[in-house]
Amino acid sequence: MSAADELEDTAAPLIEHLTELRSRLIRSLLAFIVGMVICFTVWNPVFNFLTLPLCDALASRGQDCDLQFIALEEGFFVAIQISLLGGLMLGFPFISYQLWRFVAPGLYKSEKGAFLPFLIASPFMFLLGAAFAYYVITPLAFGFFLGFQQPGSVINGTDSSTQAAGILFQGSAKAYLNLTIKFIVAFGLCFQLPVLLTLMGKAGLVSARGLRGTRKYAVVGILIVAALATPPDVISQVILFVVVYGLYEVSIQLVARVERKREAKLRADGLWDEDLHGEGTFEDEDKTA
Repeated sequence: MSAADELEDTAAPLIEHLTELRSRLIRSLLAFIVGMVICFTVWNPVFNFLTLPLCDALASRGQDCDLQFIALEEGFFVAIQISLLGGLMLGFPFISYQLWRFVAPGLYKSEKGAFLPFLIASPFMFLLGAAFAYYVITPLAFGFFLGFQQPGSVINGTDSSTQAAGILFQGSAKAYLNLTIKFIVAFGLCFQLPVLLTLMGKAGLVSARGLRGTRKYAVVGILIVAALATPPDVISQVILFVVVYGLYEVSIQLVARVERKREAKLRADGLWDEDLHGEGTFEDEDKTA
């Protein structure tokens, strides 16, 4: 067989893979558009749901829950922003299915069994993080921000020239939505930590021993994330730090479990090399850590 024939044989499967990838991407895009259209029709109830933490915080202070459109087109862009986020969330199951259908034929049976649970766990952990942000963090954050309001008052006597200006919240609907989405997305991504580290442990990119050895660096990194993803109040920052660091410790145990299973399989197959892999088991590492 000539070199030209070999090149032609290798080009055909590549073209087939690219064609399949294009069809999967088109289907995923259509699913996203359908989800976006659905969310656009119900953007108002979704926005009302997202404003509940703010309305509760304002109601506790005896204030009305009113947001404003600063610009003429702001209402439209609020609806579009909700539609984009909602379309992605509604279309994600179908999009992830298309991703699975594309990569599954190239995986061994054992690899399929290892990859599929992570594909299912990822959206679940994101929703868990988003719910934590919505029900726990945003009430604390909005209460902190609204605490900087102050009523108007007279400093000296009744002369209007000595009256102090009041500070009252009159928020922009778009600015509020941006802040709320920031919280939801940030916490949803933080809750992906166990999924990401366990998948990396499955691929041999990280180890439980290495994660234990980098605890102090993880603490610094989590503190930085907590400072950036939450408002500048100690309570919400401490809550995020405790939760994410707890997820880090859970990730260590999940990676150790993956390594124990790998060791047991290698020993059963007679492929365990004491010189290469070490003599102690991962249970011993847990005791000495």
